[in-house]
Amino acid sequence: MLTRLPPKLLLPSSSTSRAVSSALPLRFRELRSVRTFATARTAFSTRLTPAASKIWDSPSAAVADIPSGSKLLVGGFGLCGIPENLINALRTKADSVNQLTVVSNNAGVDDFGLGLLLKTRQIKRMVSSYVGENAEFARQYLSGELEVELIPQGSLAERVRAGGAGIPLFLTATGYGTMIHTGGVPIKYSQGKQGEVEIASTPREAREVDGRGYIFEEAITGDFALIKAWKGDAFGNLVFRGAARNFNPAMARAGKITIAEVEEIVPVGELKPDEIHLPGIYVQRLVKGGAYEKRIERLTLNDGANVSSPAKAGSAAAAGAAMRERIVRRVAREFTDGMYVNLGIGMPMLASNFVDPAITVHLQSENGILGLGPFPQPGQQDPDIINAGKETVTLIPGSSLFGSDDSFAMIRGSHVDMTVLGAMEVSQTGDLANWVIPGKMVKGMGGAMDLVASARTKVVVTMEHTAKGGRPKIMEQCTLPLTGVRCVD
Repeated sequence: MLTRLPPKLLLPSSSTSRAVSSALPLRFRELRSVRTFATARTAFSTRLTPAASKIWDSPSAAVADIPSGSKLLVGGFGLCGIPENLINALRTKADSVNQLTVVSNNAGVDDFGLGLLLKTRQIKRMVSSYVGENAEFARQYLSGELEVELIPQGSLAERVRAGGAGIPLFLTATGYGTMIHTGGVPIKYSQGKQGEVEIASTPREAREVDGRGYIFEEAITGDFALIKAWKGDAFGNLVFRGAARNFNPAMARAGKITIAEVEEIVPVGELKPDEIHLPGIYVQRLVKGGAYEKRIERLTLNDGANVSSPAKAGSAAAAGAAMRERIVRRVAREFTDGMYVNLGIGMPMLASNFVDPAITVHLQSENGILGLGPFPQPGQQDPDIINAGKETVTLIPGSSLFGSDDSFAMIRGSHVDMTVLGAMEVSQTGDLANWVIPGKMVKGMGGAMDLVASARTKVVVTMEHTAKGGRPKIMEQCTLPLTGVRCVD
């Protein structure tokens, strides 16, 4: 005997139905025709009832109940894939919402993204892997106005992923033997006392497994997650575009209440099941963003110029450019056919210009691209397609896209054959330092600690042998905090 099916809820194209629909709040208007499925024992319905719809009227409404002191997980990488409308909505609540702890890979730039909440002093603590070029972020941290908990990028991605999966802690080789392991990384400097540390990180518990050292890392969760996707439906199913996926799915899974802003809301059923990147079970609120600026942090174009600097022949700049080209040409000779390679920011990335045309090298970018193509031609740049240096790039046939947690699974699992990165110092035993000058300059470790901790990945450093003023960079022992111990090949 069949269970009685619920009545169908239809929206016929009649004026009466349109009038009823328009009288409903926006979040209740996404009602679609019902499909019912009956078996001998039960019935199933995809009825989109008002209670089932996750659509909210506006970004302001979606963040209206976020209180002061909340812990926010915010998606994005650089300026790519950031929830700019939700951030702007929070900024308008500067008088009532502050003392926030924000977990995000970085904090945008001075006048865009999370940098706006830094300017309005709404953030008490940033939990990030990279300070980057945000001068206000660095200034507030070094002056003691802002607490900053720096975490290796892969550990950040995995800690958030673990939080969403209900895994309280895990072991990783990333950071073993560095200040991440031993403690003492400045979280807050004393105001008015140059370089004096008020709060420092605590030591991580360590274990040895199969002769290798590992440290425990704890999962990260948040009160709210603010993320950005390309398309979504009223059930909260999401699709991301290009490299804008990055940290967004992981942050969504780890938030108690996840608020997603999208460029387009589509009818339920339009997104094919195998197209959905993030199921709606992880999303509680969905809102359509307004006008998107989608600012590009580093517009980099392929205008046909030579890799060498256009500096005047015989000048110091020209001599430096020639030296850098000589270094990256030598790096390119390390590439072998079929190799998977991660190239760091700056000089390492130039090595891609000198790959032997007779071989295939797959370039991996830790923000979620495998198969990096060349810089785009003028007019072809896409703000959703950037590399780890926040530069505009292109995709090539065979490229693939994924989230930051998958990217660092490739890295930590030694699926990347070689990594090339810059350095401030390298010791005679292969120790590497490249992320901070305590009390003076802080960029953050980004993904470097994860890359050099991989067991079977070849580590190559590109750098000039002396710093400005002639100070040596190849030393018996590094004097700066380490990125990795005995890691340089």
